[in-house]
Amino acid sequence: EFEGSRLDKNKWQANPKGNGWSWIGRPPGLFDEKAIKVADGKLKVTVSKLPKPKVINNKEFLYQGAIIRSINPGQHGWYYEAKMKANKTEMSSTFWLMSKNSNCKTKHELDIQENVGVISPLVHSWATEWDHIFHSNAFHRVTKCQPDEKSRKENHTLLAEKNWERYFVYAAWWKSPTEVLFYLDGKYQYTLNPTTSFNVPMWIQMAIETYDWNPVPSDGGKVKTATLDERTTQYEWVRTWKLSDVE
Repeated sequence: EFEGSRLDKNKWQANPKGNGWSWIGRPPGLFDEKAIKVADGKLKVTVSKLPKPKVINNKEFLYQGAIIRSINPGQHGWYYEAKMKANKTEMSSTFWLMSKNSNCKTKHELDIQENVGVISPLVHSWATEWDHIFHSNAFHRVTKCQPDEKSRKENHTLLAEKNWERYFVYAAWWKSPTEVLFYLDGKYQYTLNPTTSFNVPMWIQMAIETYDWNPVPSDGGKVKTATLDERTTQYEWVRTWKLSDVE
């Protein structure tokens, strides 16, 4: 639950760097914890156009987003859910899990929900419905000892409403290292079976970022012109559940 006026740093990390993480965003979208606040019982991340471009490691950043990560990892066997309302811009709203790749062979990613609020005029042809979608992935990411992305599994459900129109509850039951069941508003949608064993702990991630397949127009698009509320992704809660025997 997101209560009070500050993010609970015992549960969540707002700084994109630290605790074994180093990703600061996909250019031109920069992660900055100043985009994050807790208010009205919600975690809010507001995207914006930077006052002026920033160049970091020879990469140019034009827009501000953020990433929030859990301090503690989750395990297989648990159920994960978030009540989220997407922003109404070309940038993303997401809820997913990632391992820390401790042995170079376990860089697992489990995307429970990945979407955008508005379709860009420059969108790639395969993504024209991503403003009204429940979309999930399970795959092993590229590492120095795993040079090829390993067998991405994905599925989706198209929605009658836009992602930003209301709060949806996105969930996954990471039932076993090779079976993940996905739910939308409490109703089962589909199952993904990772071809590499998802057998290590993974941390919750909530990234509001830019995508090269739905690029923000050169004039700043909705990231620049939308209202404060429209530019804000809101999470009412994030919960994990663990099965236990009840007598």
